[in-house]
Amino acid sequence: MTGEAHSSTHPPLPPTTEDQRYSWLRLLRSRGIGTVTFYRLLAAYGSAQNVLEVLPEVAASAGVKGYETYPQDAVDDEFMNAKAAGARLLCFGEPDYPDLLTNIPNPPPVLWAIGDPALLARPAVALVGARNASSLGRRMAYALARDLGEAGYVVVSGLARGIDASAHEGALASGTIAVQGGGVDIVYPSENTRLAEHIAARGLRLSEQPMGLQPQARHFPPRNRIIAGLSLATVVVEAAVKSGSLITARDTLDLGREVMAVPGHPFDARASGGNLLIRDGAVLVRGAQDVIEALPPLHRPTPELPERSPLRDLPPPPPERRSLRQTAALHQQILDRLTRAPTPESQLIDDLDSPARTVRSVLTDLELSGDIDRGPGGVLMRKS
Repeated sequence: MTGEAHSSTHPPLPPTTEDQRYSWLRLLRSRGIGTVTFYRLLAAYGSAQNVLEVLPEVAASAGVKGYETYPQDAVDDEFMNAKAAGARLLCFGEPDYPDLLTNIPNPPPVLWAIGDPALLARPAVALVGARNASSLGRRMAYALARDLGEAGYVVVSGLARGIDASAHEGALASGTIAVQGGGVDIVYPSENTRLAEHIAARGLRLSEQPMGLQPQARHFPPRNRIIAGLSLATVVVEAAVKSGSLITARDTLDLGREVMAVPGHPFDARASGGNLLIRDGAVLVRGAQDVIEALPPLHRPTPELPERSPLRDLPPPPPERRSLRQTAALHQQILDRLTRAPTPESQLIDDLDSPARTVRSVLTDLELSGDIDRGPGGVLMRKS
């Protein structure tokens, strides 16, 4: 990697002008730039605009010919579409960006929001569950959401059919946040269009995805990490063992936050995930009071969370000079150790006989060249 990098002992500041916000979005939308790479390059070069200026050169040093940053016209279109949809951009580090979300690994640098962002400052509980929920499960989700809302909590869910929709409906009067898998202006499933309109008017819709993006299966695990990250606890109402709701529960556990579940009949597959969580130690939920008693009282300050901002843990800028032979050798060593199965970055660094700073800079090269991908939590996977 070449180019003059700007280092600092302090984390990069959030954007303070429209031009800086524009640069953040353009960098984030550029090919090969995931959340981890975004923060790493921002820390190394001081600003998104600096990164955009050197990115073609950085990509060329990684063996990517003809690399171009995300087109300016495309960013203009995204901002125009956002204005038409009534969406505003929330950037990491800004006052309206949710505090709890800053404490997850690699929080989304930007979120599009439609509705009332003041809800992000209130204590929240996630309610998630099956799309093909039973009538009893939907009634339970509605009642839990209504009662939690009346107790002062914001209910967070994913705007899916079934449990999610019932949870949002139960909390409409008190405040609910819908985290979407696609663009914030794209309602999926379409049957929830009216509900989404009510949430935009009385609650908040969020997405880290580009405006106008139709959701695909791969977008939902990252969506689930945001649901968990916004919430003090996650309550699973009905869910199979292999389901997105259990992914959200695992994300919640990884954050050191509370997982709770509503028990169900052992013969009902929709209850198997919740029953498994309870067996493994999740709080059993019979009603909103069980949830409330497991959380810190609202009149007390929320317990301080450990500092996990990625901006404070990023490496210094990569070395300006590295021989082609050294670079090629390390590229190959990394590719030889990675497979399609997710591998934590820390494990890879431990396995290699190279400084962490050097490995991380080469990982950036490989991401830009398209040889590796990053999954939720920053895990690494080889693409071929």
